[in-house]
Amino acid sequence: MIQEFFIPISKDVFDQNQGSSNQIGHQVHKHTKEQGFPDLENIGLAVFDVREGRNAIGNNETAIGADGIRKELYKLCIGNWNVSIADLGSINEGNSVSDTYYAVQETVAFLVKQNILPVIIGGGQDLIYANYRGYNQLDQTVNLAVASPKFNFGDIEDTLNSNSYLSKIILEEPCNLFNYANLGYQTYYNSQEEISLIESLNFESFRVGALNDISIAEPVMRDADIVAIDMGVVRSSVAPANGNANPNGLKGDAICALSRYAGISDKVTSFGIYEYNKIFDVNNQTSKLISQMIWYFIEGFSLRTNDYPYGSKENYLKYLVPFEGNVITFYQSDKSQRWWMQVDVPTMSRYKRHVLVPCSYDDYLKAIEQNIPERWFNVNRKLT
Repeated sequence: MIQEFFIPISKDVFDQNQGSSNQIGHQVHKHTKEQGFPDLENIGLAVFDVREGRNAIGNNETAIGADGIRKELYKLCIGNWNVSIADLGSINEGNSVSDTYYAVQETVAFLVKQNILPVIIGGGQDLIYANYRGYNQLDQTVNLAVASPKFNFGDIEDTLNSNSYLSKIILEEPCNLFNYANLGYQTYYNSQEEISLIESLNFESFRVGALNDISIAEPVMRDADIVAIDMGVVRSSVAPANGNANPNGLKGDAICALSRYAGISDKVTSFGIYEYNKIFDVNNQTSKLISQMIWYFIEGFSLRTNDYPYGSKENYLKYLVPFEGNVITFYQSDKSQRWWMQVDVPTMSRYKRHVLVPCSYDDYLKAIEQNIPERWFNVNRKLT
């Protein structure tokens, strides 16, 4: 079992005799020294932090500080939801960084197999690699969506760290990655070679300016299995607690909307927030924002409708759009009114879950005008 990886929540994080019963802290099943590891039966979400920052370039202190986020999260009032949440405590740094990666990998694998969604508080964003490796045991390809100002390819010769984890995900076997999407990159932090590489691999990227309309991120979140947020994607005036903080980036309401999109996605099975550094946290501003991001993720999770890939599309509205001698099929969910477009190509069973590509109503309208979304072309190229 995964209990051996965790240490209990520090006693000074909460006081069970104070606060309102309507606060999250009174509803979470906690791992404490007195009560032990929580029973995970009927748990929907499992929160834990990872005290690992040795490979977080320029932000090593990100290993500490999660308890400050807990304090802010526990203060928040429960929304109109019925979600059972457990706080598993902390994974301490191992004797080596690879030991920590192993603990994260095994924890993610165990929880996802139990249909429990892990909510990870990092730690450096190199932990995204460990999260991804947790899917090795699931015999499926996965989609990874990362909100970050950088792609983090690094150099091929680099050891695994927060600046090079994406290269390791792409190049190392087994490769279970089907699609990677970056949200909020800033061009001056990424070489033209890296930008061209993203395009040549049929991956997706959205500059931070494009996310002024944050709704364009919803189909990307709906298509992701793993969602990771580097707090460096949020502008420093909003979230200063990062050793690599940037003056440009997303606003607080936008990153909360992104978290809610991730929560409401039926496909997302793990969610992580990385690179928080409490040393720079003025007035607990960033820990408050992260706690609100988690709150919005929980709210989204409570509103899941079990659309594709879990529900049947038999009752979906079906629209056929002729295109260059072919026909592209669009579906609209009868439950959520959300849209998908189908890629009609022969495919192996491990890729079947990718043939319906999330999109928007605007994508359908553009297709009628013979402007097929790039997301459809990218998936079609990967499956042919």
